[in-house]
Amino acid sequence: MKTIKDHISHKLEDAQFEFAVYDSAAAEKAGYSNYSYWGSTFRCFLKNKVALSLLILLALLLIFTYIQPYLPGQYEANRVIDHPISSIQLMNEPPRLSNVMERVPGDTVLTVTPWDELALATVSKAWAEASKEWIAVSNVLSSIPSRKYFTVTEYGDDYCKIEYNGIVGYVKNDFTTKLKLPEDFRNTPYEARSNFSIKIYSTPSELTHKGNELFVLRSSVSMLDDKTAVTVKEAELRMLPDTRTFLFGTNNAGQDLWAMVWSGTRTSLTIGIAVAFCQAIIGILIGVLWGYVKCLDRLLTEVYNVIDNIPTTIVLILISYILRPGISTLIFAMSITGWVGMARFVRNQIVIIRDRDYNLASRCLGTNTFRIISRNLLPYLVSVITLRMALSIPGAIGSEVFITYIGLGLPVSIPSLGNLINVGRKLLATSASYQLVFPTIVLSIITISFYIIGNSFADAADPKNHL
Repeated sequence: MKTIKDHISHKLEDAQFEFAVYDSAAAEKAGYSNYSYWGSTFRCFLKNKVALSLLILLALLLIFTYIQPYLPGQYEANRVIDHPISSIQLMNEPPRLSNVMERVPGDTVLTVTPWDELALATVSKAWAEASKEWIAVSNVLSSIPSRKYFTVTEYGDDYCKIEYNGIVGYVKNDFTTKLKLPEDFRNTPYEARSNFSIKIYSTPSELTHKGNELFVLRSSVSMLDDKTAVTVKEAELRMLPDTRTFLFGTNNAGQDLWAMVWSGTRTSLTIGIAVAFCQAIIGILIGVLWGYVKCLDRLLTEVYNVIDNIPTTIVLILISYILRPGISTLIFAMSITGWVGMARFVRNQIVIIRDRDYNLASRCLGTNTFRIISRNLLPYLVSVITLRMALSIPGAIGSEVFITYIGLGLPVSIPSLGNLINVGRKLLATSASYQLVFPTIVLSIITISFYIIGNSFADAADPKNHL
């Protein structure tokens, strides 16, 4: 009777047998489940709706910050914006959704300021190109020198109709004009005068902006002569020969605060992110060596004690004072001592877990040090590293604001949130307080978002919170 072995041998030839190759990595996988640490981390984080919303908001803000200069209708950050005719800087303009100053009906007579070749030679190329499309207008007919008499033909509470040297128009009747009027000033006509030079307007309104001419599209007016035009339809009179506006207003140098805020945000975020990565790289490297290599513990502890006992503020001030102010100087000054906190946290965590059973087993099996650190230790440190990096970004921005506040930060030519807040704080009690409000709001959004996102991701990355 044949055995089962003989029966199988009879049916299968030796060529049909193949030896299985032993794979140590595949054999190791057999002892693991399909659990994914990072997958579990992101699932835990996505459950926090507040942190997720702030992450989306922060991502949109960061994206907009870097694409803003390339969007249409944007002013350059450092460009000083002058009025093309008067060359007066448009300083401290309040925030506006439009630069339309007046809307006048059709058949309104306007005084034209011609852009002759001499004037065009003094304006920028952009304004010179605008002269083809726009025309400078106002309703200023002439002016009356101070203490000169003129005839008031019709009295009005806001404007009086007058006649002066054959010119019929309107003058303001307010405390700035200070018209010298008779006792019965409503009984016209009569002679009057002003202590100051006053303008004569063609209509009972001032179609100027801070005394500067306004601008209208050439297609909206019909020229009567070289100095007079009439609107053919309702026309928009703008502050500048441009449709762009000042959403955040302008600063005391006539620069567009909208462009300055986003340029300053880019600068401050660049500093913050660079400092965070420098602190993380140096801190993690030294912290791992400090905690895992026991022979280095004493030496690195002494180094830590020396650096930690030097006030960070003193280091920032000294380096900023010695070196030339600039972005690289601030990054160096903040990174030279900022890694200490990260290194201490990493070291403390590694000391706690370096001699646990699974690490001892890995060392006994001959696992190299790099693999032990990357597979056994670092997953437990992700929460600490994430939290420290998330907090170091707004911390670096805050340090930049402080250094700028004491006059050792970035030069004024480099927009930053520190520079903008330093300028805006001086205007807090004035009508230009918006110059502090807008950069402060952006700084607050960045700081709060990084703090909440960092804490939430740190909790999600903690292995204790994984099932």
